[in-house]
Order: sequence, then structure tokens, then C-alpha cells
Amino acid sequence: MSRRPGTERRPSKADLQAAIGKSIKDVVGPNLDVLFCGINPGLYTAATGHHFARPGNRFWPALHAAGFTPRQLHPSEQRQLLALGCGVTNLVKRATVAADELNPEELRAGRDRLERTVKRYRPRIVAVVGIGAYRVAFDRPRATLGPQEESLAGARVWVLPNTSGLNANHRPADFARAFSTLRKARAKSKKP
Repeated sequence: MSRRPGTERRPSKADLQAAIGKSIKDVVGPNLDVLFCGINPGLYTAATGHHFARPGNRFWPALHAAGFTPRQLHPSEQRQLLALGCGVTNLVKRATVAADELNPEELRAGRDRLERTVKRYRPRIVAVVGIGAYRVAFDRPRATLGPQEESLAGARVWVLPNTSGLNANHRPADFARAFSTLRKARAKSKKP
């Protein structure tokens, strides 16, 4: 018998400690409209195996507020994104307490790994969730949020604000607006 989404046991301190350095599986399939790319898994995410799982992360609320999902999905429902034309991956696979533990070489190697993923699955848009990581990984120190001039293996590149609860620079309405702009661009690119 499976549990209702959101009723899973919260990871213990020991679970979180054991998650250091672990990775989680990508939620990806061929020809997606948007492949969201986080920076790297946090310990809560690695312990649960669900992307953007830490309570307080604004990814799932932003997806719903922007109209990507018909309701706010729980992180345990992440595979439902595939039917909606979306997927999730990370620049760096290893879980850390905070993204600032990653070094520039890891982020640049993550860009190369992301490019291989894009070549294999061919999403139309790659949306990097975290401008600081994007600037380092893609060697674009002056990049701003939104669409980028460059493409990645034929996919359009978009940058969104980091949805981590540790990022106090944006309010829920800011995330909804940024994600909504991406959703509208996705819809326009689907028209013949």
C-alpha cells in the first residue's frame, strides 16, 4: 500500500548525515518542453530521493503558480512532470549542505554533463534554477535572469532564480512571475 504524497517520514539527522555526497536520479525523458536544472541536491533531497524536496523550497509552488502544473505537486510526485512536458536534473550530482560548498570546477564539469544530457534527450528549453551557479558553470559572469543568448546542444537556455529557502532575495510572487514568463515562452515556441 502506497502513502499519500506528503505523508512520507521526514529524514532523521542520521538520514541527512548519510546523504552527504549522494546523488538522485534525474526525472527526464525524450523531447521535453522544459528541463529544469537545479544546482545540486541538498541533503533533504538526497535523503528522500525527490528533487527540491526540502520544506521551504519554492520550486513546486512556483511551478504551480506559473501554470506548469494543474495543482501544487508534492516532491514525491516528481515523475508526473514528464506527462506535463517537463523534467528535472542538476548541474552537480553530489549532495551538500549548501550549494556554496561546490567549487567552480564542479560547476563547469556539471555544465558539460548537462550538455550530454541535453544531446541525449533533446529538450526544447533548459531552465537553470540559480543564476550564481549558471554564471560560473557557463562562464557568463554578467548573465541576468530570463532567456540567454546562447543555446545548449540546440536547446534554448533560460535562467531562473534559485528557489532554495536559503535564498531570501525573492518573494513567492517573484518566483511565480519568473516561472510564468518561461511558461509563456514555452507556449509560444510550441505554436507552428
